Amino acid sequence: MATTTPARGAYTPPPGGTGAASNGRGTWRSRLWRFDDKASPYAYIAPFFLIFGAFGLYPLLYTGWIALHRVEMTSLDQSQWVGWDNFAKILQDSEFWTAVTNTFVIGVISTVPQLLVALGLAHLLNYKLRASTFWRTVILTPYATSVATAALVFALVFRADGGILNWVLHFFGAGNTDWGNGEWTSKIAISVIIIWRWTGYNALIYLAAMQAVPTDLYEAASIDGASRWQQFRKVTIPSLRPTILFTIVISTIGSMQLFGEPLLLQGGTLGSIGGSEHQYETLSIYLFNYGWKLGHLGPAAAVAWAMLVLLLLIALINWIVGRFMRKSAA
Repeated sequence: MATTTPARGAYTPPPGGTGAASNGRGTWRSRLWRFDDKASPYAYIAPFFLIFGAFGLYPLLYTGWIALHRVEMTSLDQSQWVGWDNFAKILQDSEFWTAVTNTFVIGVISTVPQLLVALGLAHLLNYKLRASTFWRTVILTPYATSVATAALVFALVFRADGGILNWVLHFFGAGNTDWGNGEWTSKIAISVIIIWRWTGYNALIYLAAMQAVPTDLYEAASIDGASRWQQFRKVTIPSLRPTILFTIVISTIGSMQLFGEPLLLQGGTLGSIGGSEHQYETLSIYLFNYGWKLGHLGPAAAVAWAMLVLLLLIALINWIVGRFMRKSAA
């Protein structure tokens, strides 16, 4: 019997199946591909939202629930609805407003010098220096140090009796200063710890932003006769404006959460109450005292939500200022 050879280019059904079955499998694969194309992005970001929901959103909502109830550390399984009484209690407490004032004062006197010094260090590191990698590592070393280690070391530096700083000041004729118990000296001591620890971190952020500035701008400014200081003011600073705003926001959030430094300023002896007269008690220390020392979780949760509201207000102010600066620059 004669056999016929299919013409070149003619369709040959796969063995074991018909054209209709193959078409059905192709349609199923096409639908599966479309589903995978649409669902894959959500699957990739799902772990973040699951972790955020478990460790971020749920604690936030649960803290809000506790803030509206009377819950004691000794009886966590018992709660009583009190509404806004916990918020009214802390708002009528003078110690709360002392903690708010201390938090903002320490935040200002630590953030402003910190960012200015970081900007200057980044400007120096932006030049071609020998062993530049070594110097960048050196300024980042304080950031790698734990807050407990840094605070305990500086607690020895600022000791009233036998402290290193008082020993140095003694040679200049200055008397012994009780850094931990003074109204302003305690705040200065805490600010020094913060500045020492975070300046290098912000300097590297500024350095990365400086290296992204086009060199054409500096060349044009140099041709116009601008000095290095004028180039820094007229070219570098305007180019770093978004980065500076970012570091201000991050530093503000960090100052609102300030806990370890004031807790360990005097080696942990009086740090847990923020000083003998609450002279450096921050909002985090105030929350700690209410929740863990006194065991009143309701007011402590109210303090946490008050801190969140203050952070949102500060973020709103920073956003308004940043928008105004962008408009004025345009």
